Amino acid sequence: MKETFTAAGNRLQYEKSPYLLQHAQDPVHWWSWCPGAFLEAKREDKPILLSIGYSTCHWCHVMGRETFQDEEVASALNRDFVCIKVDREERPDIDGVYMAACQALTGSGGWPLTILMTPEQEPFWAGAYLPPRGQGGRLGLLELLDEVSRLWHGDRKRLLELGQEVSRHIAPSRTASGEPDGALLRKALWELSRRFDREYGGFGTAPKFPAPHILVFLLEYARRAEDSAALEMAEITLTQMARGGIFDQIGGGFCRYSTDEAWRTPHFEKMLCDNALLAYAYLEAYAQTGRPYYREIACRTLDYVTTELGLPGGGFASSQDADSGGEEGGFYLLAQSDAEEVLGTGEAQELCQRLSIAGEKSIPNLLADPGFESFWMEQEARCLRLAAFRRRRRTLHRDDKVLTSWNAMMIAALAKASRVLGEVRYQQAARSARLFLKTRLTRSDGRLWLRWRDREPAVDGQLDDYAFYCWALVELYETDFSPSCLREAAGLADRMAALFWDQEDGGFFRTASNSERLIVRQKDSSDAGIPSGAAAAGLALAKLARLTGEERFRSLAAKQLSWLAGEARDFPSAHCFSLLAMLEQLYPLRELVYATGTGVPPWLAGVGETYRLAILAKTPESARALANLSARSERYPIPETGEQYHLCREGMCAPPAESLSALRRLMQEDREPAPQ
Repeated sequence: MKETFTAAGNRLQYEKSPYLLQHAQDPVHWWSWCPGAFLEAKREDKPILLSIGYSTCHWCHVMGRETFQDEEVASALNRDFVCIKVDREERPDIDGVYMAACQALTGSGGWPLTILMTPEQEPFWAGAYLPPRGQGGRLGLLELLDEVSRLWHGDRKRLLELGQEVSRHIAPSRTASGEPDGALLRKALWELSRRFDREYGGFGTAPKFPAPHILVFLLEYARRAEDSAALEMAEITLTQMARGGIFDQIGGGFCRYSTDEAWRTPHFEKMLCDNALLAYAYLEAYAQTGRPYYREIACRTLDYVTTELGLPGGGFASSQDADSGGEEGGFYLLAQSDAEEVLGTGEAQELCQRLSIAGEKSIPNLLADPGFESFWMEQEARCLRLAAFRRRRRTLHRDDKVLTSWNAMMIAALAKASRVLGEVRYQQAARSARLFLKTRLTRSDGRLWLRWRDREPAVDGQLDDYAFYCWALVELYETDFSPSCLREAAGLADRMAALFWDQEDGGFFRTASNSERLIVRQKDSSDAGIPSGAAAAGLALAKLARLTGEERFRSLAAKQLSWLAGEARDFPSAHCFSLLAMLEQLYPLRELVYATGTGVPPWLAGVGETYRLAILAKTPESARALANLSARSERYPIPETGEQYHLCREGMCAPPAESLSALRRLMQEDREPAPQ
């Protein structure tokens, strides 16, 4: 008789992670990652099955439904293994270690990530999605469990040796430091150009990811080096992505990636981190080109996030699911009959023709519409009606946990939107999100938590949290010139150095010195789904050093950029956010100290964005705070009347200008030098 399991042995019901809670009723006796799970494995002398995923992952849903709810699978797991579930977004350190193990063992990776390992946490088998039983030559989990159980009891030495070998392989190796130089940037550009899809944009073949960190680097390099080829690659990609189905033409916002080379068919989950950085890229493209289409895409992306992912109090949820009603993309797919039901036959016919909606289950896109740049100006009211129809028809699961690093990315994008577009609402949203992080995810001693959900912060902040939040605060300071932003950024930079810096070999570790120790303590420099925290640290420190002139930030930034240059030497195009940070050193922005006896005018942020100036604003209200943050600010007195503009490069300043027009003349005379 088949044994029937209940959730009695499943401990996930006590968790806060939406992903873990999705598995709280599985018949598998899940543990979360905790000391008790490893003590149990040692006491029972069992290997561990570690399953890593996230709550909006389509294939995680499939494996959960097909495999982990299968009672025969659950029986084998509960009998012979200790089973641990991990939310990769709550524990990126665990995910990073075992994804590296998966890539070492298989040459690839993905989610759901399935790991078999010893009670000492050393992995000896890794893979992704597994059906319950083998089919079509594909391995099933039951066959794998039987074989591993046999080896564990009959040839354990073989598994232990493999686990030790993998652990040694993924341990960080010492890398010689390098020096950021123009040759490294040009090599990255050459690598990207070889992979560039000139017809559809993007890099490589399907599946295609938007990779906003690459696009931001290309745009910034194009501007600073006056490189038209870099700008062309960025523009083709930005345009084609926005026309495709990967961009939600009805409701705004970008999906995770495209399953085809033309950006037509997306994997439908929407992530906060992707949309924040893509909005930042479109804003930069608009700032450089003035093309209204980029402004439109940026605004529709930011408005999607603030509307659909915004939470009470100002924070932002992590993501929306790809699935609804058990169907991937079911929320987004539209039939011509849907449009006719909402709009009537006449209006629907025009809209469907432009959005390539024909028959059943179409993915709206503008790839065949030659007038795509004017689409929303002409069709916005109809799209709003269709968006309301979609919401009435189905709902999407939202992962409502607040992640410090991803919210920081959104703060940076909102701050840039305020500077580029002059939209006060984006500045207000950035301030509200900052207040959320400050009051709910910052401890009394200034250290950070990683996530907040259901009134509870949890998990010690990791490098990504400190680095991206520090960068966001600098971006926000350049928007509203609040000295509290600069003070908080400086405090985070100091804590980041104390908690994460590798005193022996240089570079920042992913986890703090007092955090839980895994089998390896990683240092990551290459960009993956999101930019690396190490690169964000280099960028934040370089910008902070430029603004404050403080030697401790300048020195640490130089050391980190040297470490990043060494890491990027062999494959620089995999380190584009690091290269973005290096641009701060190779093409330094001019500095402007603005001093006035009155308040900071609202147009000053726009001046900084337009003329690419690192601006320190000194008023009677901010003078004392700035004196504690930037020793050089004392050199610039507040005039008794009017205002003064002190234009500087590397700390050397021209005589002060008394007006904005005089400042413009100074800037025309001071051209940026080109790096070697």
